[in-house]
Amino acid sequence: MTLKEAKIGSTVTVRKLNGEGAVKRRIMDMGITKGVQVTVRKVAPLGDPIEVTVRGYELSIRKADAQMIDVE
Repeated sequence: MTLKEAKIGSTVTVRKLNGEGAVKRRIMDMGITKGVQVTVRKVAPLGDPIEVTVRGYELSIRKADAQMIDVE
């Protein structure tokens, strides 16, 4: 399952980051790394972006980026 598919209000654990180079580095710089807990807070009316809580702060992430994050 990817972060894009996670339900609102659920807390998931990051298993793997897909993607290459700069895109993967940007996701990691936002604090989303393997093993971290992510809570899905809101999804915008048209589905993009997704608001999540990571390491105690709120973050908005695009659907394209959320699709690269495998969670369990």
